[in-house]
Amino acid sequence: MQVTETLNEGLKRGYKLLLTAQELDDKVMDKLKDAQPDIEMKGFRKGKVPLPLLKKQFGQRVLGEAMQEAVDGAMSKHFEDSGERPAAEPAVKMTNENWQEGDDVEVEMTYEALPEIPEVDLKSLKLEKMVVKPDDAAVDEALGNLAESAQDFKDRKKGTKSKDGDQVVIDFVGKVDGEAFEGGSAEDYPLTLGSNSFIPGFEEQLVGVKVGDETEVKVTFPEEYGAEHLAGKDAVFECTVKEVKEPVAAEINDELATKYGAESLDDLKGQIRERLESEYAGAARAVMKRGMLDELDKMVSFELPPSMVEAEAKQIAHQIWHEENPEVEGHDHPEIEATEEHTTLAERRVRLGLLLAELGQKAEVEVTDAEMTQAVMEQARQYPGQERQFFEFVQNNPQMRQQLRAPIFEDKVIDYVAELADVTEKEVSKDELEKAIEEMEDE
Repeated sequence: MQVTETLNEGLKRGYKLLLTAQELDDKVMDKLKDAQPDIEMKGFRKGKVPLPLLKKQFGQRVLGEAMQEAVDGAMSKHFEDSGERPAAEPAVKMTNENWQEGDDVEVEMTYEALPEIPEVDLKSLKLEKMVVKPDDAAVDEALGNLAESAQDFKDRKKGTKSKDGDQVVIDFVGKVDGEAFEGGSAEDYPLTLGSNSFIPGFEEQLVGVKVGDETEVKVTFPEEYGAEHLAGKDAVFECTVKEVKEPVAAEINDELATKYGAESLDDLKGQIRERLESEYAGAARAVMKRGMLDELDKMVSFELPPSMVEAEAKQIAHQIWHEENPEVEGHDHPEIEATEEHTTLAERRVRLGLLLAELGQKAEVEVTDAEMTQAVMEQARQYPGQERQFFEFVQNNPQMRQQLRAPIFEDKVIDYVAELADVTEKEVSKDELEKAIEEMEDE
């Protein structure tokens, strides 16, 4: 196949591919020869059907396949010989639209080439890594939060009215059209006001009650309520208030520790300290990563594929628009135009993405099967009861697998760069680390 260059401007490339009619016919005959030993036809023994007859019978079927293989082969050879890598799938189309069998095949191929990435002296990269050691005050604060979340309830003073957040112990009977319905009654039921565990509007009507009160709670079942015979119906719940309790934090002792799977209070404190160390280290790594990317961005400059920048800018604009318009969940909205600010950010992301990919490739960074499995399992937890379907979806969706692989690959490249860079540790307070995180997120 003849390949002729038609465009070479910056990273844009264009080529004309010419597959002669004779070359195509030869490829068709080669495919028929390969299939000949397995073909049976009336009047001929298996494998003895003449090629001219096979061509007449099956030639049209293999013509398109032979044409596609020829074009694919020419493209592969071009990239192998030139050493270029396309930024995206090349656009390929036949230019002689009125092609008929016996004509030469003319194909146009266009693409944007990935740029050459300049070498970076990673050992000259100077980075600062914050180190925060959890003090006793931080451990005590976290312990107090655990105690709050493991709250108990104690009786309020007799005659005290209930407040939002209190627990009321009630007997109730629910009725629709004056008739009690199945599943609508209970005795000594502990209900935390504000928990939204009952029908909308139920708990609010029990704020301000006291022990001994008998009150009617009037509600309307939601239209989408699970029990069809109650959906959309008005109901009255006759309630008797038996206890009113206020929330109190659980006592910080060994009993609290056992609730969280620890052997003792000291053991729980140790676990909290380890968790805080891990959280601080993760936050410090994020700050160092931002600093690393900022420095790398200053160290390199190369031409960027316009289509990659444009696509990234549109994605950024779209994401920001949805953040500013959270009430719009779908994509039924006017087209969102990327601004100069979006394009500038897109250029940084594309430049750094290409640089990290190059660094990772040269360092032979790989994402293992075990790491991918772990990533899929973590994502699958977001779909309780549908984990198997999610696994199958990922297995059959290369784009989804790439989305899961990309951040793992990037993190491993970041670790590789950090190992070579000149990293200085700086011990700081928790407040200083939090301030650094806030400043990073505000950028």
